[in-house]
Amino acid sequence: MQVNRVTNKLLQNKFLLKSLEKISDHGTSFAAGTSLVLSLTLRTLSINSTPNIDKDNKQYAISNSIASSLVKFGIVEAVALPIENAVNRIDKNAEKYIKISTLKTFGPDSRSYKFVTQSIKLSAGLLTAIPKSILTVALIPVIMDKIFKYNPKKELEKTLEKYPFLNISSHNFFSEQKPLSQKSSEPAFTGGFGAAKTFFGRMNDKLSQVIGNIISNKKVQSIAKRYEMEDEDIYKHMSALTDVVLTGSAVYQTNKSDSIKENCKKVLNYNNIISTAVTLFAGYKADDFIKGRTEKFVTKFKELNKDYKNIDKCIQGIHIVRPAIIFAGIYYALLPIFSIYFADKIDKFVQKSHAKQ
Repeated sequence: MQVNRVTNKLLQNKFLLKSLEKISDHGTSFAAGTSLVLSLTLRTLSINSTPNIDKDNKQYAISNSIASSLVKFGIVEAVALPIENAVNRIDKNAEKYIKISTLKTFGPDSRSYKFVTQSIKLSAGLLTAIPKSILTVALIPVIMDKIFKYNPKKELEKTLEKYPFLNISSHNFFSEQKPLSQKSSEPAFTGGFGAAKTFFGRMNDKLSQVIGNIISNKKVQSIAKRYEMEDEDIYKHMSALTDVVLTGSAVYQTNKSDSIKENCKKVLNYNNIISTAVTLFAGYKADDFIKGRTEKFVTKFKELNKDYKNIDKCIQGIHIVRPAIIFAGIYYALLPIFSIYFADKIDKFVQKSHAKQ
């Protein structure tokens, strides 16, 4: 009885409810942040502790993981966050951005509306998958240089020539500064904050209007109504599709790269393909298993917080947290040891087969 009382209090905790609301509003950002933390900690440790792997292959795998999570987080915050905020503005003031006729059958409380708005929020990850892979592969030699002091001058110069903004040498941070008393010949910039705030406010409002028009589109509504029962799994499906596109593009970019050692490219590609394939297969299986056993929990959670005005958003948050933690746990904690190990063994097997021919 005492345990149930403590559990009930925990499930009604205001901080928990607010956190789930935030995750519902910013699901892509939550996933990107989770990936960044786990990539810098668990995945790096897992790869580094894998036995009988060439040092170069380990270092490239670690650099790839760090580069991928950094780029993912940066692009998500630059692209996904404005989209998430635009949708949240529509949620709070739907009459301003959506046609009145649409709201009668397709309002914020409908399941189909929640399906389409979550799809729009999560689409940022898919739309930026190819740019992410390009930047990830470009960043690998820079990380190899900064972390592992692997500094083949020609390879690094090729990367910095293509992507000069990746030049993060220490002299950029410790260059000589002008004394504070020295007057600049440049005229002082004053009074710009208000103008900038107004400009970005208009841009944000315009983005909400564009998304509102998408929501009001009859074809979009028809698709949403057809698949509205998938709203609990939309995060999982969109993430899987994004990972497939990202991995395919990464393999292509790695093969094209002039700044990654030729003898390490295949292992890096095998590692990425194995990681994605196993994560998706195991992630779907694990999520389906856990989801089927958490329905009672969700029902109890909803009943305990039935008077909470944003309980539906909290439920959405739960359906984002569950697969995000499962997929990230598999990809960043459990899988790295096996994927880099088998990638290395496959590469050596292929090399021996070619040598015999």
